[in-house]
Amino acid sequence: MAWYCSGSTNSELIENLSRTGLIKDERVKKAMLGVDRAHYAPSRPYSDSPQPIGHGATISAPHMHGHACEYLIDFLLPGSRVLDIGSGSGYLTHVLANLVMGASSANGTTGQVIGVDHIPELVDLACDNMRKSKQGRSFLESGSVKFVTADGRLGWKEGAPYDAIHVGAAAEKLHPTLVEQLRAPGRMFIPVDAEYDGRAEGSLELGGGQYIWVVDKREDGSIHKEKVFQVSYVPLTDRPGT
Repeated sequence: MAWYCSGSTNSELIENLSRTGLIKDERVKKAMLGVDRAHYAPSRPYSDSPQPIGHGATISAPHMHGHACEYLIDFLLPGSRVLDIGSGSGYLTHVLANLVMGASSANGTTGQVIGVDHIPELVDLACDNMRKSKQGRSFLESGSVKFVTADGRLGWKEGAPYDAIHVGAAAEKLHPTLVEQLRAPGRMFIPVDAEYDGRAEGSLELGGGQYIWVVDKREDGSIHKEKVFQVSYVPLTDRPGT
């Protein structure tokens, strides 16, 4: 169905995704309408398909970005702190920022999204892409959005804890460090190749390919994991050639 949702403009693309039910939440729809994919995808920006962005990386299909936001939406509130691992082009980082900007009514803190990528050239690309719009420049200048070069498997401890963590590349396992950096309550959306099940040191539960896992850290600190659907992502790994 997704392949039939492509459009000739950003608004047509998002409206098509909404009409077919691939985007259901109105807040997600509004956030995606507010970010022109032409600033982030170098070719066929309004096609509902993944696009290469160089350095062995891709920008995911927009329906996958919509799914990620909808699974995280209850934790993407004004004032929320979000970590976007494998931020790549910076597109989803910008969409996430649209969802968390504004001060929290509870403590007055302002939302922030930190994008992490292990390829310096992609960090530079994400910053350059965000500067193509007035809103993106404002987010960068205010510090509401920040991009850093780091190993995403280790998260970004300096900004923790996070209300939501999005991982945009397939992890070999569910890295405990990322779970530690979640706030309680908090949620992570992560594609995983092989899930560490904790029954024995080094033991793996093979899922027959990559699957999205939704990981909840509950208020009491307990962890709940749900395997939701099969996907195909580039690996969350070292920089190519290292």
